[in-house]
Amino acid sequence: MKKNMKKLFILLVLINLCVQAQNIAYVDSRYILEKIPEFNTAQEELNNVSLEWQEEIDVLKEEIERLYQKYQAEQYLLPEETKRSREEIIIQKEKEIKSLTKQRFGPDGELYKKQDQLIKPIQDLIYGAIADFADKGKYDIILDKSSDLIMLFSNEELNKSDEILEKLGY
Repeated sequence: MKKNMKKLFILLVLINLCVQAQNIAYVDSRYILEKIPEFNTAQEELNNVSLEWQEEIDVLKEEIERLYQKYQAEQYLLPEETKRSREEIIIQKEKEIKSLTKQRFGPDGELYKKQDQLIKPIQDLIYGAIADFADKGKYDIILDKSSDLIMLFSNEELNKSDEILEKLGY
């Protein structure tokens, strides 16, 4: 019993030291981004480009569907060589769609590159402002409320999102 009490006492002292030594705040990066007009403009541009590319792919898929239906309707009347030729055309067009989809929407695709081009500079600006804020305010830890981090409780006094927006001029 005495040994457990000693461990508990040491644990409480360590927790107390950690709490006293840490200057903690949090920001809500989603809230900050929504308040920056350039981000909203960039997001809208990305959405428009994405929709345009998806429509282009959908048109190609419809074309393949028409070719396939025509092939299905005529296949019993066609000579073997013509059937193989049409099948190859359909297969080739399906490959082209897969390739185009990967090129546009894949992990290293054009949409990702466009997002990196438009949004990363804004994010870098925000993270720079947060780092500067943390340095000047002597914060040891700044958490992001909008990330996957689970905040079971947050004291609104620790929310520094508006100060970051102020620092950015918004």
